Amino acid sequence: MANTNKPVILVLNGPNLNMLGKREPEVYGSTTLDEINEGLITQAEELGLEVQCFQSNSEGALVTRIQEAFQNVDGIIINPAAYTHTSVAIRDALLLHDVPIIELHLSNVYKREEFRHKSFVSGVATAQMAGFGAMGYNMALQAMADMVKGG
Repeated sequence: MANTNKPVILVLNGPNLNMLGKREPEVYGSTTLDEINEGLITQAEELGLEVQCFQSNSEGALVTRIQEAFQNVDGIIINPAAYTHTSVAIRDALLLHDVPIIELHLSNVYKREEFRHKSFVSGVATAQMAGFGAMGYNMALQAMADMVKGG
């Protein structure tokens, strides 16, 4: 568990999410990742949480950040993006944690290409959210607050 007065939630974002608002806005919306992160920080304060946001296009950097969070966070929200369907390494790193994990996707992956229907992360996640767009991050943070605070 984290060593602060507030529960710490790590929000991880995978490849290409740094291009939100520019890349395929008809699928992913026009909200940027910076706007999502700013909203999460504000919401976290209202919920009595601390949020740490991290994005990388590199699988290794995501694995390293997950490992660094071991016993230092109270929950993880992860949008692994394309690594959802390919990364055993991210899945295995998440297994280090005995905290709630929410897998998040902006689009409804089950309405998209067949290859997007398989997730390596879902088998280790506490919950999964998909198809709510940027609002899904706020929904996930509210759900996480309830999980870590026992509400």
